[in-house]
Amino acid sequence: MKKRSEMDEQYTWNMTDLCISDEAWEAELEELKGFVKRYPEYEGKITESAGKLLEFFRFSEQVDQKAERVYVYANQKLHEDMTQGKYQDYASKAQNVLVQISAAGAFAEPEILGMSQDTWEKFLAQEEGLRQYETLVMRIFRKKEHCLSEAEEKIVAKSGEMASAASDIYDMFQDADAKFGSITNEQGEQAEVTHGNYITFMESKNREVRKAAFQSMYKTYTNYKNTLGAMYGANAKQLKFYADVRKYDSVLEMQLSDGNIPVSVYENLIQAVHEYLPAMYRYVGIRKRALGVDELHMYDVYAPVTKEVEMKISYEEAKEIVAKGLAPMGEEYLSHLREGYENRWIDVYENEGKRSGAYSWGAYGTHPYVLLNYQDNLNNVFTLAHEMGHALHSYYSDKTQPYTYAGYKIFVAEVASTCNESLLIHHLLENCTDKQEKIYLLNYFIDQFKGTMFRQTMFAEFEKITHEMCARGETLNADSLCKVYYELNQKYFGTEMVSDPEIAMEWARIPHFYTPFYVYQYATGFAAAIALSGRIRKLGEEGVKDYMKFLTGGSSKDPIELLKMAGVDMTQKEPVEQALQLFQQLVDELDQLI
Repeated sequence: MKKRSEMDEQYTWNMTDLCISDEAWEAELEELKGFVKRYPEYEGKITESAGKLLEFFRFSEQVDQKAERVYVYANQKLHEDMTQGKYQDYASKAQNVLVQISAAGAFAEPEILGMSQDTWEKFLAQEEGLRQYETLVMRIFRKKEHCLSEAEEKIVAKSGEMASAASDIYDMFQDADAKFGSITNEQGEQAEVTHGNYITFMESKNREVRKAAFQSMYKTYTNYKNTLGAMYGANAKQLKFYADVRKYDSVLEMQLSDGNIPVSVYENLIQAVHEYLPAMYRYVGIRKRALGVDELHMYDVYAPVTKEVEMKISYEEAKEIVAKGLAPMGEEYLSHLREGYENRWIDVYENEGKRSGAYSWGAYGTHPYVLLNYQDNLNNVFTLAHEMGHALHSYYSDKTQPYTYAGYKIFVAEVASTCNESLLIHHLLENCTDKQEKIYLLNYFIDQFKGTMFRQTMFAEFEKITHEMCARGETLNADSLCKVYYELNQKYFGTEMVSDPEIAMEWARIPHFYTPFYVYQYATGFAAAIALSGRIRKLGEEGVKDYMKFLTGGSSKDPIELLKMAGVDMTQKEPVEQALQLFQQLVDELDQLI
């Protein structure tokens, strides 16, 4: 593998667009440290007058924007080669100054919350510049009914470190202490099972390898099931405590409040997916038939159902395939896609020490960046389309919105990226003439649905049931959690799937459960993306025009409102149903081909 210094420059990102040099970065870091010292000038004074509040907002915005640039540059330089001590140090210093800024400005929100609605309206009338921050202030005011007295808030703040204990212990168990044993791999060698290679084992063509890895993984979780049950229960109880003291009706309502997401959105998702479970059962039957097995087990879920489709696709070809797939978006969108291709937004190939995986990131005021570790296959073509979806969402939001509203909420974070993937897969399916290749593409798309719409919704339902149990004072332990999870697994996969007893422990493998009521957003985001890509394909220019309202919106409106502007109402079941109807059609098509 090549060293970073040996990489062809045209396939590396141009970090000088963000910061001209390391020396310039060091100067910006020192400037930031100076800003931290200025926060006390504002403490206790920001609501004294309209002018003072506007001055603080502009100061805070200036600091945050500079901090973002410093943090992103340091980390992206580190990601080029994680072994570089210089950039390890840069990243550490950037993180440290962000913590200082957060602590120094912690007084601002409580002070704004202490301001009356009348005072705020007077300030708006006196100072036109405050209009830009009206949405920001109204979002802070939304928390007012859930805020406590100053003394109580201090007590609650001090409880934070203690409350994170269950999550911290779980992370330590998962990442440091848990060992999942060794198995005999496809080459007949002993290989350790780890979080990193588990799915690779699950994708093995050798069924004995899949079974051994599955049993080895869950044996470890089962050995510690009582400890893991206590961790999950403790995490649920600490969230119940915060929901109670902040006067929320439920933990679910509290967790959804930041994005102003109605609880009905969560409930509609689960109900709609339940209605389409028969389509999932059909797919399970097709998978069983394709694999030629008498019984389909949980360790067969990721096994390839098609022969290997040799699709060697170079990066240069991938760029053109993605551009053709995204043609329905129109020439204006494609011009920015090509701008990214040609102006070194993308770090393309793996090199020694480079961070694994793929992402889109960047800082306001500069174009977004994309990190890839491109391999010459179809999966990586989809990764390019996906990450450029994120990048162009950021590009349009940054270009249209002031810094305050440029960043978009998690609820919509995966919409643009998945919309791109959906447009691409439809393009490939419509232009595919080889039967085996078509089976491969159909199964790829179906597996996206299975992993996102169905699996994440099953996780969401598990969270809803278990947190409701906690709210009712029922016991959450290994036995009760296993019972709930096992019954859900049977419900979501149907009778054609053997729900192996080990799968009852899968809840212990999911770190997202320690950030409850988060995973549903993967499913809702996927459904919204499928609905939007369908509108674009059906309505053409009109559909794109509506979609651009969403892409340029940042967080200027709540996520639900932004999606409504694009033509998708996530407070209704229809978008989820539309996505699941497409899943049904794909399953029908696969059934005819296999």
